Amino acid sequence: MKQPAQSPAQLLGPGRALTFANVAEGAEGLVVSDLARAVAARPKPPAVSLAVVCRDGARMQQLARALEFFAPDLPVLQFPAWDCQPYDRVSPHGGILAQRLTTLARLARLAGSDKPLIVLTTVNAVVQRVPARQTIAAQALSVAPGHVVPMDSIVAWLEHNGYNRSSTVREPGEYAVRGGILDLFPAGLDQPVRFDFFGDSLESIRSFDAETQRTHLDMRSLDLVPISEFQLITETIRRFRMGYVAAFGAPERDDLLYEAVSEGRRHPGMEHWLPLFTERMDTLFDYLADAPIAIEPQGEDAARERFKQISDYYEARREALQHPGGGAIYKPLPPDRLYLTED
Repeated sequence: MKQPAQSPAQLLGPGRALTFANVAEGAEGLVVSDLARAVAARPKPPAVSLAVVCRDGARMQQLARALEFFAPDLPVLQFPAWDCQPYDRVSPHGGILAQRLTTLARLARLAGSDKPLIVLTTVNAVVQRVPARQTIAAQALSVAPGHVVPMDSIVAWLEHNGYNRSSTVREPGEYAVRGGILDLFPAGLDQPVRFDFFGDSLESIRSFDAETQRTHLDMRSLDLVPISEFQLITETIRRFRMGYVAAFGAPERDDLLYEAVSEGRRHPGMEHWLPLFTERMDTLFDYLADAPIAIEPQGEDAARERFKQISDYYEARREALQHPGGGAIYKPLPPDRLYLTED
């Protein structure tokens, strides 16, 4: 009597690696979705059914589209990498940070699930350290109509967590205030929302079209997550100043980064000193806990290339410090403070 085919999910276990060969081009979404369903169907399944590490952002988007086709019912979270080079002078785009923080916040509060859940990420994203899980979980802000919550307190939370004030809200990470109305484009939403206050009472939350300004749907509640991977508050400023001096010695007078942070101002590229703002850093693997990890073909090669790139950029910054050419001061943190090592 022929035995029924065994699901690959039954062969998964800690320390056991499986290789899927001869997967047809374009069919990766079918394999990934079926594997996630099988993992979720096991007794005491992990909260995340499967995490897939893609070679790059383009491959992650391609796999996301394939999953929409093969498994439109399965929730998929994406965790992209910063869209800037290691040790850059510019900050990651606000939309990228919003997507990263939305995924981290959901994973930080995820205790368990009886439904399949897939996380897609990239080599560049997974080798970079992230804020601690407990820090992200504590930074979320929940609001709902009927709550007594002063607008000033929400504005202060937005400022501390990386949102930018503008005259009109058009992109994620922006907010605007007009009288008793607070417009906000939260991280993780496709449309901005409008808070209508009467005094300190939040009367309504509605989504609206950024182009026409027409409101759409009433919302019963809203969970806000940061759009920056660190808060710029008294505690983090003090921690940064102490950590900066410990790492590099007393700052020079024209150290623009140190001056900006000391005054509570954001500075372009300050995310590259993220470990100095927080007590500890985690990795994406800490958020994924015991989830099975799938690595795309050539993923390990891409990781080795990334580690070499990080090292090259770091050495270039160190060499520039030893032979200053009159440009702005840039003191890089050692790679292992912000990134994983190849080991």
